[in-house]
Amino acid sequence: MSAGAPISVDEYLNTSYDPDVEYVDGALVERNVGDWLHSLIQRNLIVALTVKYPHIYAVPEFRSQTTDTRYRLPGVCVLLTAPATSYLAEAAFLAIEILSKDDGMPEMLEKLEEYELKGVRNIWLVDPRRRKMYVYADGALTEVRGDVIFTGDRAIELHRGEIFKA
Repeated sequence: MSAGAPISVDEYLNTSYDPDVEYVDGALVERNVGDWLHSLIQRNLIVALTVKYPHIYAVPEFRSQTTDTRYRLPGVCVLLTAPATSYLAEAAFLAIEILSKDDGMPEMLEKLEEYELKGVRNIWLVDPRRRKMYVYADGALTEVRGDVIFTGDRAIELHRGEIFKA
């Protein structure tokens, strides 16, 4: 987390950060990204989703409002229509988080819960190091045991090989 005085939501939304940061109750929160595995999985997800489902928008790290005072940057955000604003004020169709080696599970679960409370109907967590996939629903994280991860309505599905290919 970055030190310093709290900033307003307005200032956060009108400022560019490199790398981008999340906003949690007035504080800027740095994310654990940028390593090879995280980036590779993020690319694989976006490419696979875009090729299989050309009618959707699969975008990386799109600022997404989860509460009045919190904005998160899902590793991949899937939208069915283009947003009306420069950040996502509505719930995404699918939010995908990708674990980095320094991510803590309590913090990650807090994010997943925020997505669910916002109304995101489909939430996935991908662990590149352990090559595992999880679905978060009703406050619980469940490991996908088979080779396919899919949204609740099965409108979108990806095979393990599409996600974890080198």
